[in-house]
Amino acid sequence: MARSDPFSACHPTVGLAYFALVGLFTMLLPHPVSLAVSLVCGAGYSLRLHGWAGARRQLAILLPMALLAAALHPAFDHQGATLLCYLPSGNPLTLESVLYGLYAALLLAALVLWSSCFTAVMTADKFVYLFGRVLPSLSLALSMTLRFLPRFRARLQAVEEAQRGLGLERSGSRPRRPRRAVGVLSILLTWSLESGVETAESMRARGWGLPGRTSFSLYRLEERDRALLAWLTLGGVFLLCGWAASCDNFTGESKDKLRAENDSLK
Repeated sequence: MARSDPFSACHPTVGLAYFALVGLFTMLLPHPVSLAVSLVCGAGYSLRLHGWAGARRQLAILLPMALLAAALHPAFDHQGATLLCYLPSGNPLTLESVLYGLYAALLLAALVLWSSCFTAVMTADKFVYLFGRVLPSLSLALSMTLRFLPRFRARLQAVEEAQRGLGLERSGSRPRRPRRAVGVLSILLTWSLESGVETAESMRARGWGLPGRTSFSLYRLEERDRALLAWLTLGGVFLLCGWAASCDNFTGESKDKLRAENDSLK
């Protein structure tokens, strides 16, 4: 279960702007220092929100995913000037492809960490508040998508407890384990689909999406929120200036300078 923090209590516009800038900062400035800052901050904020138990679960997912991405990239990308060896297929293995594979793995890890923070802070009611009047159908779909995984996990625990109470443990002979796992998955999918249909019918009965419909909200844009939005605006301008200057390579030099050096070598 996600913990609350002062930033989560801010206005939904502040949270949406912050995570949008974080995503742009992570993807538009592919520099090792920028990636390290994003990865460390994302890990720290995720630890603050989910605690050590959540951090261990994320590490169990992120570590194999990052290792797989780092291992697959050199197998398909053979560009680079520093030759290390030749693969059994005859393709060259370069130092640059290995380093970029490590960079892609860390980038993926950073994006996953920030996505987990995003789903914990930007709850379903915040999405409905932000996009309920402009895009009612999209906001409802997004809110249902964001709460799907937490509910799916809670329902899995409820099904396991129910089967344990009936004496239907998942342990036993190996041929019977896949059959029980398929049965649990069937129960979860049926339960989730039925809940989605009930939610859609309930919202339609309440007049969701009709013109002139009003909604109650506790969110108010305070002075603190305005100050944070101003600070985020300045940070966004700085981010766009850095991206426009093309300082997005491993050496920190601009693309124009690198292009000029390559032309001089020719």
